[in-house]
Amino acid sequence: MITFSVISLSILLILGVVMYLRFSASARQEMISSTQKLMEQTGENLEDYLVSMRRVSDSVYYNVIKGRDFSSQDQEIQRGMNLLYEANRDNLRSIAVYNNFGSLVAAEPVVLQKEDPNITQQGWYQQAMSEMENMHFSTPHIQNLFDDAAFRYYWVISLSRVVELTKQGSTQLGVLLVDMDYSSIERMMKQINTSNSGQYFYLCDGDGKIIYHTRQIQISNGIAEENSLQAAAYKDGVYDEVFHGERRKVIVNTISYTGWKLVGVIPYSAFTYGMFNIRYFSVIFLLLMAMMLVFVNRVVSVRISSPILKLSHSILEYEAGKTPEIYIGGSEEIRYLGLSVQSSYEQIDKLMKKIVLEQNERRKSELDALQSQINPHFLYNALDSIIWMVESKRNDDAAFMISELAKFFRVSLSKGRTVISIRDELQHAKSYMNIQKIRYKNSFSVVFEIDPAVYGCCTVKLILQPILENAINYGMVDLDGCGEIKVVGKQENGKVILSVIDNGMGMPEEEASLLLTDDSRIPKRGSGVGMLNVNKRIQVLFGKEYGLIVKSELDEGTEVSICIPAVPYTEENRKILEKGSAFTREGMTEKEI
Repeated sequence: MITFSVISLSILLILGVVMYLRFSASARQEMISSTQKLMEQTGENLEDYLVSMRRVSDSVYYNVIKGRDFSSQDQEIQRGMNLLYEANRDNLRSIAVYNNFGSLVAAEPVVLQKEDPNITQQGWYQQAMSEMENMHFSTPHIQNLFDDAAFRYYWVISLSRVVELTKQGSTQLGVLLVDMDYSSIERMMKQINTSNSGQYFYLCDGDGKIIYHTRQIQISNGIAEENSLQAAAYKDGVYDEVFHGERRKVIVNTISYTGWKLVGVIPYSAFTYGMFNIRYFSVIFLLLMAMMLVFVNRVVSVRISSPILKLSHSILEYEAGKTPEIYIGGSEEIRYLGLSVQSSYEQIDKLMKKIVLEQNERRKSELDALQSQINPHFLYNALDSIIWMVESKRNDDAAFMISELAKFFRVSLSKGRTVISIRDELQHAKSYMNIQKIRYKNSFSVVFEIDPAVYGCCTVKLILQPILENAINYGMVDLDGCGEIKVVGKQENGKVILSVIDNGMGMPEEEASLLLTDDSRIPKRGSGVGMLNVNKRIQVLFGKEYGLIVKSELDEGTEVSICIPAVPYTEENRKILEKGSAFTREGMTEKEI
């Protein structure tokens, strides 16, 4: 055991070191890749934001200023600038137009300009005038051109460009200034600066001037430093550098249109901060240790554990459905455990047999109670109709109705059976509908579309008649002879689906959902048995996964589907179902609950 343990620990140590090195390299590359993807996404967001600002500038120039005379069309120009400002006010602070002397020509929002702001000495103005063909983005600064009654001062980034201004028919050069809200860029940068491992991102322009930095205040006050000049000189890519004695990875991504640089800094200490792959190393270490201990313990304890394994094997066979003798052997403790288990199983068997008997009796009682709810109201109406036919000397109709009534009650009684064939249930439904059609003077039509494959399956009796009764009472009475009831039967996926479809008035979805859940509802018409009764009878016999499905739409009609298992109707299967035994998809089996 000592030799084996030493060898195993040596191998484990070597494997651990190799895997740790591989995991470290993999984690480093993964962090760099994820940082690049994050920077690309942020760069796209920044580009989209800057492009939107360029579009605002283009719209102000080409759609509002260019081609209009400030001396005669100043109100139209002001109105156009106002519309553009209102449409983009979440990202803008101001829009202003200055002539080549630095005088304010138009501004939005309309505010007072500060006294002598010396526009021509502003950096954005000089930059625009020196390179007239380009747009220019400034670094962040406090907007200091206009008076604010609330004495609020905003950080902005100025977008400036040279434009042509027309006044009294003559043109001159001027500068269009769009002050963007710096908080939008600040918000984007804060969203990616959430790491606690020392990794951070900052934004600078092409000259290395800081636009955003997590320690921007410290850098501006000279407390902290950043290698932004070197980063501004880098092309897009990943670089290794040492700054103030610290090794770090620098990832650079250039923002289009501006020359700005989005820079990500990953200190080497961040690669080992919370390294996720260490978990894999720990898991492997534990697995190898467990394997070693299992092997050693197996060799040492095989003789001791043999009686326990035999006892366990006999218990597993018992749980699998076999009835072997529980193993009793080994030490005194194991023999006592075997005797206890055997005694427990014997008592469980007795209790289960008692529970099965009580459960079967309860299921039969529930079926009988549910079935006995059928109201004789239908019989009274049928007999009244027969009397009326006889008195009217419609003997053939009376004879037909009596014949159908006899068939109806033959199936209803079924020699006291609860389970009948679907063929008999459909015959019962046809007899019922023939009687009802005579009673309602053929004010609706009935169609049966039945797949012959379902005739030979089992069903609970008297489940179609209450649904057909509801279809007549709630769907057909107000249709003035254009009503239609269709009974469809089919077999699919080991189930039988019997559907009653009418084109009646239908009902709202909320009311349809209550038909199978609210047993406190009082029926307005009909026998009072209701679909809740049918659903309970089916579930008592076949299980909760079967029953009724109600679909209805107001003014379109109602479809009620009965879902039961496709069990072949044989005397053996009927007796098994009558006894309340369980059903499986492979067929009928008698087994204790």
